[in-house]
Amino acid sequence: MKLIASNLIAVMITMCCFAQQHNFNNNYITPTDTLVQQKIEQWQDLKFGLFMHWGTYSQWGVVESWSICPEDEGWTQRKGPYASSYNTYVKAYENLQTTFNPTQFNPEKWAAAAKNAGMKYVVFTTKHHDGFCMFDTKQTDYKITSSNTPFAANPRSNVAKEIFDAFRKDGFMTGAYFSKPDWHSPDYWWPYFPPKDRNVNYDPKKYPERWNAFKDYTYNQIQELMTGYGKMDLLWLDGGWVRPLSSVDTTVEWQRGIKDDQDIDMARIAKMSRTYQPGLMVVDRTVSGEFENYVTPEQTIPNEPLPYPWESCITMGNSWSYVPNDTYKSANDLVHMLVKIVSRGGNFLLNIGPSPNGDFSDTAYNRLAALGSWMNVHGEAIYGTIPMAPYEKDNVVYLQSKDKKTVYVYVLSNNKETVELPATISLSQINITQKSKIIYLDAPKEKIGMQQKNNQLTLTIPAGLQQKSGAIYAATFKIIL
Repeated sequence: MKLIASNLIAVMITMCCFAQQHNFNNNYITPTDTLVQQKIEQWQDLKFGLFMHWGTYSQWGVVESWSICPEDEGWTQRKGPYASSYNTYVKAYENLQTTFNPTQFNPEKWAAAAKNAGMKYVVFTTKHHDGFCMFDTKQTDYKITSSNTPFAANPRSNVAKEIFDAFRKDGFMTGAYFSKPDWHSPDYWWPYFPPKDRNVNYDPKKYPERWNAFKDYTYNQIQELMTGYGKMDLLWLDGGWVRPLSSVDTTVEWQRGIKDDQDIDMARIAKMSRTYQPGLMVVDRTVSGEFENYVTPEQTIPNEPLPYPWESCITMGNSWSYVPNDTYKSANDLVHMLVKIVSRGGNFLLNIGPSPNGDFSDTAYNRLAALGSWMNVHGEAIYGTIPMAPYEKDNVVYLQSKDKKTVYVYVLSNNKETVELPATISLSQINITQKSKIIYLDAPKEKIGMQQKNNQLTLTIPAGLQQKSGAIYAATFKIIL
C-alpha cells in the first residue's frame, strides 16, 4: 500500500482543476413549505459548517472517485502499478474495500474540535460518485459495513450514523451528502457498455427498466438515510449531471456533455424525505428550481450578496479527500474567507478529508483551534448577521445585526496575522446619533473616537492601539446605533 500511495500521489486534485464548474442558480424557487422556510432561516444564522469527504480512496491519497472516470483522465491521471489498464485500475480501486480499516475513528473528537472552532452544522459524504457507501445500506455490499471490509467488525462500523449521532449530541445541524450518480451500480454504468464519461453509459429511454431500477436504488438508499440515522436537517445531493434533460443549461460548459435524460424523480425523493424529516432542506445542487433550496458555489466567494440562500464549500487543504502532506490554508486566510462569505449573506462549509486511519491531520486540528480562538472573541459579529453595503472596501468588511441596530466593522490583516490599525478609519453609509456607542471587541476597554460628517463616519484609533491592536486575522469594531 505504501508503494501504491507513493506512486499515486500525483493524482491528487487541487481546487483550481476541479472539472465541474458549479453555476449559480438561474431560477431559484422559494419553498412553499413553511417548515422548510424556517429551517433555511435557522441554517442561515449558523454561518459556519464542517464538510468531510471520506472513503476508501483515502488509502491511496488520491482524488475521491474521479480517477475511475474516463472523461477526467486529463486531471486525474492514473499512476502506479495498475495504471496501464483501465479495468485493472478500477478493480484495484474497488478492492480498496478489503483493506479499509480506520481504527482511529473517533467522531466525538471531530465534533469537539469543530464545535470549539465555532462550527454549527456538519455535512458528511455518505456516498460519493464511486458508489462506496459509508453507511449500512441494504441495497449493495459495496459498503463499509460489508464483511468484505475489515472495519465491519468494529462496533462503530456504520460511520455515517456514528458521525451524525456524535455531532447532533454537540448541538450541530446534520446533513447527508449523497451522490446521485453511482459508478459502481450496474444500473448506472451497465457492464454491457464501457463507461465513456461521468454520465450514465446507456440510453435510459432505450432501456427504461434498467433506469427505473437505478431510480429505485437511489430512492431506497435515501430512504434509509432518512429513516435510520436520526434527525436530519439537510440532504445535500451532488452530481448535477443526473437531471432531467429539459433542465440542462447549454450556456454552462460542463452541462453540454449531458446528452440523455437522467431524471431520477426528485419530487418523489423530496416528498418521501420530508415525510420522515419534516422541514428538511434539499439541495439538488446546480439543478435550478424547486429542489435546490440553497445554492453551493464551489471553491469560490461571490463578490456581492446573492438574492437567495447560499453556501460556499471550500477545502481547508488543496484537496477534498485526504492527501498526505497536503498544503493547508492558513488560519489567517480561513478567517478572511469566513468574514467575506458572511458579509455577502452566505454560509461557509469548510472541508477536511479524514485519513485512512480515521483521523484529521495535526495541521487540520491546529487550524480548527486557531479558528476557535478567534471565534471566541468575534462570534457575535458572525452568527445571525446580515450583509450591509458596501460589504467590502479595501481591507474593511461590513456586517450588521438582523434588526439593523448594530453594525460590525472588520479590519482585515494584511500580509501577516497581526492586525495593524491605521490612525483613522473612514466608513461609509453608517450614521450614528449622540446615543451611539462603539466597542472594540479585541480590547473592549479601549476608547475609540467617532466623528460623523454627512454620510461619512470616521473612527479615531489611539496611538498605542495602532501598533498593538491586540487582534489577529481580523479586528472588529461593534457600533451600536
